[in-house]
Amino acid sequence: MPDRVRIGVVGCGLIAQVMHLHYLNELSDRFELAAVCDISPGLAAGCAQRFGAHRAYTDWEALIEDQLDAVMVLTSGDHAPIALAAARAGLHVFVEKPMALSSHSAEQVVRATDSSGVHLMVGMMKRYDPAYERLAALLPTVDDLRLVRVTTLESPLEPYVAHYPMLRGGPPPSAQLDELRLAEEKEIDLALPEAAEETRWCYRWILLDNLVHELNVLRGVLGEPTEICSADLSSRCASVCLRFGEVDCHLSWVDLPGIARYKQEFAFYAPDQRVTLELPSPFLRSMPSRLIVEGGAPRTSDSFTQEEIVSYEEAFKRELVEFADCVATARAPRTPGSDGLADLRLCEAIARAHQARHPEPLADALGVGGPA
Repeated sequence: MPDRVRIGVVGCGLIAQVMHLHYLNELSDRFELAAVCDISPGLAAGCAQRFGAHRAYTDWEALIEDQLDAVMVLTSGDHAPIALAAARAGLHVFVEKPMALSSHSAEQVVRATDSSGVHLMVGMMKRYDPAYERLAALLPTVDDLRLVRVTTLESPLEPYVAHYPMLRGGPPPSAQLDELRLAEEKEIDLALPEAAEETRWCYRWILLDNLVHELNVLRGVLGEPTEICSADLSSRCASVCLRFGEVDCHLSWVDLPGIARYKQEFAFYAPDQRVTLELPSPFLRSMPSRLIVEGGAPRTSDSFTQEEIVSYEEAFKRELVEFADCVATARAPRTPGSDGLADLRLCEAIARAHQARHPEPLADALGVGGPA
């Protein structure tokens, strides 16, 4: 491998400009931004100029034929076709969540990367948050964990990104949009055959677009869930109850569009200790997460609350460092394709439980191991 990873970026929209392209520039000792690609010619050319890419494309297939070591898939639609083609071309792949829209296609991507001997990393940046890593180190010391509560208060993202100098592209041709929508519908058919329209919508826009992060964080510290006790999904609010062995987990997500007050927390409760991870809006660079530890002397009034700011390092930047290190050292990433595949299988199972209105045992359905 060369000293720097020659990388091509597909998709120059919000998350690319706010985070990934910005940090690829900061990590110029590890990455060479060889090419960018976007469906909008003006946006591709503008991002190439602003972020120093050597070439700009509007066709991702042409980008994959460039002289690259790796491809980042940051598009807003289905990531699987690009990831699959890149893997078959022998390129390492970083793919934003979700890695596909169905577990069927995710399995194809994982098999392709395994066959080609390249690395596949899923962009689950919360797993690279320093406060999350501190949480993962603390939880094994917590005795008799009894309840986990996850709460996400969603709010409009525009106020959190308005201060960034964003480049805008024009809308793609309507025929191209129709083609992409049809392809997405076919993928959801694979994921949830015979599902009602409401279930399909909630699967695509609530589970895959939002709750997949929460589910991945839980799997990272608790291992694989053993049962979906209940699931109730809508465009305004979602409630999912899971069981991780003997531990119950209540997950709540609610859309509150009136004010810019995003809040997310993961709370872990044991008889003599409580640990809470609070995460800010993911669009604010270097905004630290907070870790709150509560404890005390049993059967006395002696109690304490300890708040930790672990680091101001940005999780999006740290996951790019992880990707570069994996390519350079030929080791597997902490969020590999198999992990993204398990997330998709879990999202599909939650959607089925929502539609059927009954619990769904998971057993070994997710196909991966314990905490990472």
